[in-house]
Amino acid sequence: MDETSITAAGAIDTFLVLLIGIGPKLALVPFLEFTAGLDAATRGRVLRKMLVTAAVVAVALIVTGELLRGLLHFSVASLSIAGGIILLVLAVGMVLGQANGGHRTEGKDPMQLAQFPLAVPYLLNPVGIVGLVTISAEAESIGVLALAIGILAVVLLIDVVVFRFANRVSAKLDENRMLVTEKVFGFLIAAIAVQLILDGLATAGIIGPITH
Repeated sequence: MDETSITAAGAIDTFLVLLIGIGPKLALVPFLEFTAGLDAATRGRVLRKMLVTAAVVAVALIVTGELLRGLLHFSVASLSIAGGIILLVLAVGMVLGQANGGHRTEGKDPMQLAQFPLAVPYLLNPVGIVGLVTISAEAESIGVLALAIGILAVVLLIDVVVFRFANRVSAKLDENRMLVTEKVFGFLIAAIAVQLILDGLATAGIIGPITH
């Protein structure tokens, strides 16, 4: 997104980044797996806790991201590389590990699972963290930040709709199909993670510009 003005292309780019970074794609299968044995009321509370936690953290990052970056003395490039590495670890766990990325859920409070790992790092994943902090760091007008927050609200609304109907999806997926879905998503997310690392290296000037 342009730092000082609002453009259609910039808004679309921001939407796509946030849709990947805080959209339902990465969190949907783990959510279905973690809540499969819960009653409808508890599942609803888990969903609300997950969405609220991710939303609060996302707004905090987009508002204070540049301040945090300055205080901790890291660059956007280093953040992109770090986010890519963490996302790659998550993706490898999904592809090669056990179901739900290797997270142990037996005996845990569903409300704790709603915060970790469902809200972070599944719903608000490293792509979202990098994107939100980058928006905060590069935006030089209130209008750009306001638009980014508006786009974030739209993505969160999409999350609400998707997860509200997630149980209908779950009813049509047996355990093996869900496992296959997780493996495929994990592979695609690994590609996104590698791209994030390459973008960070290119921004830092370590390698040449990356053509998407």
